[in-house]
Amino acid sequence: MAGQRVEVDGGIMEGGGQILRVSTALSCVLGLPLRVQKIRAGRSTPGLRPQHLSGLEMIRDLCDGQLEGAEIGSTEIMFTPEKIKGGIHTADTKTAGSVCLLMQVSMPCVLFAASASELRLKGGTNAEMAPQIDYTTMVFKPIVEKFGFKFNCDIKMRGYYPKGGGEVIVRMSPVKQLNPINLTDRGSVTKIYGRAFVAGVLPFKVAKDMAAAAVRCIRKEIRDLYVNIQPVQEPKDQAFGNGNGIIIIAETSTGCLFAGSSLGKRGVNADKVGIEAAEMLLANLRHGGAVDEYLQDQLIIFMALACGVSRIKTGPVTLHTQTAIHFAEQLAKAKFSVKKSEDEEDASKDTYIIECRGIGMTNPYL
Repeated sequence: MAGQRVEVDGGIMEGGGQILRVSTALSCVLGLPLRVQKIRAGRSTPGLRPQHLSGLEMIRDLCDGQLEGAEIGSTEIMFTPEKIKGGIHTADTKTAGSVCLLMQVSMPCVLFAASASELRLKGGTNAEMAPQIDYTTMVFKPIVEKFGFKFNCDIKMRGYYPKGGGEVIVRMSPVKQLNPINLTDRGSVTKIYGRAFVAGVLPFKVAKDMAAAAVRCIRKEIRDLYVNIQPVQEPKDQAFGNGNGIIIIAETSTGCLFAGSSLGKRGVNADKVGIEAAEMLLANLRHGGAVDEYLQDQLIIFMALACGVSRIKTGPVTLHTQTAIHFAEQLAKAKFSVKKSEDEEDASKDTYIIECRGIGMTNPYL
């Protein structure tokens, strides 16, 4: 099975952990031996961080592969995948490294495994620079399941910066093939809802203030919809450490989902956190796309592997998405095109159609 090793430059484009996630996931699924160089070359702390390392080790374990050069700070790894088995696997970042990013790298692999998988992912559930777990369950999950699979995501413990300590259990069964998706019809916004949470020592008032400020901000622009943001005190036995944050979702008549979210930091007042999330949501609603900017890049790898033509309508194409497309084309040989949307109502907006002819990956073990 092992052919020529594919060489990946981890320093180009987005130049961070995402290149590692996309390329190792594709390497595992396609059975391509891989070498990634210049890992996170441009970052303030270059090379592998704990969350990247734990993701790589989990992928290695999933497929009984070989991994060389995998240590903290390493800027080059070699990965030789074998048969993807499924079963129970644990990845622990031992930091606030995001469990959602661990899920991103492992999900394509377990879809093409020989049997069902249970992934025990430990780290930060609501961490900076990554999707919050609520985004994963409320937005990513219902949309990605349109590719024709289901997964179960059980939040055992929430964990926050800087300690982490969260745990999420993901269970899923393999598929024979993925269906293509078409997310081009945006529809009209029918509801807006969310949750504003506090955990640990933070007073409940902080959650109420975040929610109220977010509602006020949305009301200025969208007057005719009830905005339902629940303030939540995370139960002591389900949250490790202290944290606060908010996620707000807008749902449309055609089932599209958009989000805005924000996390509290020491010294930032609650209103500001709520307003930041509301403004992010409103910005995602203005561009006329059918997916928000965070879902955009997460769908690329599935589009590349699916059987048939997938199309998504998006706002401005992010660097993360361009990066995912580049490596999906290089490794999987999928064909993508990105064109400005030609619909009349999009003429004044920055709206694009990302189209992909997927490779129709078939699970060899089913």
